[in-house]
Amino acid sequence: MPEEHFADWFLAEVAGVVASIDRAAIERVVEVLVATRAHGGRLFLLGVGGSAASCSHAVNDFRKLCGFEAYTPTDNVAELTARTNDEGWESVFVEWLRGSRLRREDVVMVLSVGGGSLEKQISMNLVRAVQYAREVGAAIVGVVGRDGGFTAQVADAVVIVPTVNPAHVTPLTEAFHGVIVHLLVSHPALKTQATKWESTR
Repeated sequence: MPEEHFADWFLAEVAGVVASIDRAAIERVVEVLVATRAHGGRLFLLGVGGSAASCSHAVNDFRKLCGFEAYTPTDNVAELTARTNDEGWESVFVEWLRGSRLRREDVVMVLSVGGGSLEKQISMNLVRAVQYAREVGAAIVGVVGRDGGFTAQVADAVVIVPTVNPAHVTPLTEAFHGVIVHLLVSHPALKTQATKWESTR
């Protein structure tokens, strides 16, 4: 594509994702989150790289706007690096969930491009954590790209960001982590507190 038209192409892809994303899947995630909060469950968010940053943002919004007790392991760099150094990267999330006393009333939310792959041994830290959540009986939800990988195979509810251009799976999926999370925390079934700017009009 011509360089001078790249913005047009990219924004057209964004519009393509918006047009084709599964609204019913989003509502299923909402239902799981509503039920979790109603039963006093906690929300644990897992992601790597850019998705880890999205998890930190999401923890803030779910706690402040929706009244969730929410956490992500990547907010504690000291613990994360200690576990990586001493135990290995593959087990950091599952051991963090164990230390957090994950229980069946809780929900694990995965924000990821690929969702992890047991067959290809990709993002095994996510795979091991999701396997453990399933063992415990905790709910699993996610916002993932491509075919959703391992997360989509075992989750109770998952939003798969549609692939409109195979060359832009990562940037579009990570961008829509923010869009979907903001949709969730703005959803009337979940939102309990007004956002600052909207409340000061």
